[in-house]
Amino acid sequence: MAIPRRIPIAFADAFPNGAYVLGVEQSNDFEKSRPGSPPVQERDRDSNLPMWVVRIMDADPTARTAELKVKIAAETAPVMPDPIPGTPFRPVELVDVLVIPWVDSNGSRPKQMFALRASGLRPAPPAAGRRNSGAAA
Repeated sequence: MAIPRRIPIAFADAFPNGAYVLGVEQSNDFEKSRPGSPPVQERDRDSNLPMWVVRIMDADPTARTAELKVKIAAETAPVMPDPIPGTPFRPVELVDVLVIPWVDSNGSRPKQMFALRASGLRPAPPAAGRRNSGAAA
């Protein structure tokens, strides 16, 4: 059976009401970092590019988790788009979204979890062009 470990998914399927970027920071490699020294940035195991963590707010008011972290491998930090004038909200679309399933075996019962990866981010098109445009934007 050839089920991929990384499953491509359309941004609109993952975030039908859109998403907002909250921040971008380097992803630290906790195994290589040492106490008292600057943190070592994580590198993508396939491309060896530096890894970045993008904090995303799901615009779906019924989302189980409002804030998600998405990892992006890129030479430089992804650039956040300008906010909507008069608000702190920065609507974005993730590029080439991948879902990576994994099992969280911490605790008394294992749980199926998933992580999100993307190849980049870009400003979202105007709300009129998005699916479910009547939702909060």
